[in-house]
Amino acid sequence: MKKKSKYKRILLKLSGEAMRGKREYGIDPEFINYLAGEIASAHKLGVQIAIVTGGGNIFRGVAGSKAGLDEATAHYMGMLATIFNAMALQDALEKKKIIVRMQTAIEMKQIAETFIRKKAIRHMEKGRVVVLGGGTGMPFITTDTTAAMRALELGCDAVFKATKVDGVYSDDPVKNPKAKKYNTLPFSEAFKNDKIKVMDKAAVELCMRNDLKIVVFNTYKKSALQRALMGEKEGTVIK
Repeated sequence: MKKKSKYKRILLKLSGEAMRGKREYGIDPEFINYLAGEIASAHKLGVQIAIVTGGGNIFRGVAGSKAGLDEATAHYMGMLATIFNAMALQDALEKKKIIVRMQTAIEMKQIAETFIRKKAIRHMEKGRVVVLGGGTGMPFITTDTTAAMRALELGCDAVFKATKVDGVYSDDPVKNPKAKKYNTLPFSEAFKNDKIKVMDKAAVELCMRNDLKIVVFNTYKKSALQRALMGEKEGTVIK
């Protein structure tokens, strides 16, 4: 029997950290190729996928503003970094024979479509993966919050947050080996507990107010995304 996803449509949030792989900075082509393979395998389950990319592996707006740049300018630079990552991911997915449409919140006619909600939905309905770069196109809004906003706009069933750990813990599992892992977690706890840093508070609150699940999984763990999509015991579901 062919395996199927328990979710019809998801928003996958990939951080800049995920895009840099084992490098300290920039894009790791080998790891991007691995990510593309994981996404391609997930796509075969029949799920519709939109992806929001972060940009911290290239430029982080918050860090730029602290270094003396005008804050709005620094945030725009961070948005451009997310587009670098979106282009790299699009290229890697196309090499896996996945049909991709890239859309950006900042108009860039030569390289991508401008984000149009109904057009993005139509692409997914036709089986295309939609990669979204440029954040919201507005400064002072994180890519985590962008992911929550886009998921709601596009009618997604959940936000899948790719991380370097296999779910949500009561404390940092690297620093505290006794930290407890949660299989499921209520939004109220994820929002009020400052030790739980899955996404920024604005993103969690937006998902909580709109009853939009967040699924946290380890992007470095082979097939974790597929197992989470099929409803298997993988990662943490915040609901």
